[in-house]
Amino acid sequence: MYEHRSTRLLTTRQFARRMMRHVGAATALVLVSLVGGMAGYVYLAGMRWVDAFMNASMLLGGMGPVGELPNDAAKVFAGLYALYAGLVFIVSTSLIVAPVVHRVLHHFHAEPHK
Repeated sequence: MYEHRSTRLLTTRQFARRMMRHVGAATALVLVSLVGGMAGYVYLAGMRWVDAFMNASMLLGGMGPVGELPNDAAKVFAGLYALYAGLVFIVSTSLIVAPVVHRVLHHFHAEPHK
């Protein structure tokens, strides 16, 4: 996926395109996760879509659920979704940071070109 240390650094334009792809992948992951969380809250907790959005987005943002949940199924879902949301945060952050870290490491480890 990334260039070998024996190749030149990407141009700024190529690096910007790589960053946009990574940011797009992270955004897609967060959006799919948000919709999945909303659906779970609507169908398992009987919430309205706007309340489900608030709860799902609060968990994805690391803040925690907002209100009391009506049944055990909704509580189990919220717990599992909270664990999943933590992983989404780690993965999406890694997706965005990886190209930057690679570029810095590649800069220092690339073989000089003559």
